[in-house]
Amino acid sequence: MSDVQYVYDEGESRTLADRVFEQIQTAIVKGDIAPGSKITEPDLAKKYGISRGPLREAIRRLEGRRLIKRVAHVGARVVSLSFEELLDIYYVREAMEGMACRLAARNMTIEEIASLRELLARHEQASELKEGVAYYQKEGDLDFHFRIVLGSKNEKLTELLCGELYHLVRMYRYQFSASSSRPKRAFAEHHRIVDAIEQRDEELAEMLMRRHISASRKNVEQRLLESKAEQP
Repeated sequence: MSDVQYVYDEGESRTLADRVFEQIQTAIVKGDIAPGSKITEPDLAKKYGISRGPLREAIRRLEGRRLIKRVAHVGARVVSLSFEELLDIYYVREAMEGMACRLAARNMTIEEIASLRELLARHEQASELKEGVAYYQKEGDLDFHFRIVLGSKNEKLTELLCGELYHLVRMYRYQFSASSSRPKRAFAEHHRIVDAIEQRDEELAEMLMRRHISASRKNVEQRLLESKAEQP
């Protein structure tokens, strides 16, 4: 496929880069493009029907999300996320999202808190929660955290937590399954967190969020131990 076949103006090129960025990001998160696999521009250009220009822009943005990394003498590859690396992310999330929740208790509007409760009500009716693991594999749980971070009204926290870390955790949700009992417990914890935010209890909100993420981390640690025990 030759670049000569494509003639785009600048605005259309940006639109194409946005589209292919979202498509490749979704494919990486879901594992359709396997962790550790090599990124080849000709293959992707052919698959997504775009020229090298928009594709390179999309790849650059995926590198910024830490979903693709360049390895010396090898080239660009999809990041391979180990359990150990995931635990590191959870420790960071515990501290940063705890702070975000404290700020959300201070700064979220009444309307935003009501919207958060509506979100939980929709989750409660969804089959994903009843099925357990699927609630984690989709964006339900993460959307709750996403909204609280936005509600902190802190641009730097939002940039860090809703960018790189958000999508790395999404990768985990598809690659590894949580225990079937964890999603329902997590959902109950969400309700208590919203109660603390609504009561403007900043200290309690931060403590509950930290405990919530710590519980998820411990679940991951348990899965790691089980995985190692199964290895010959």
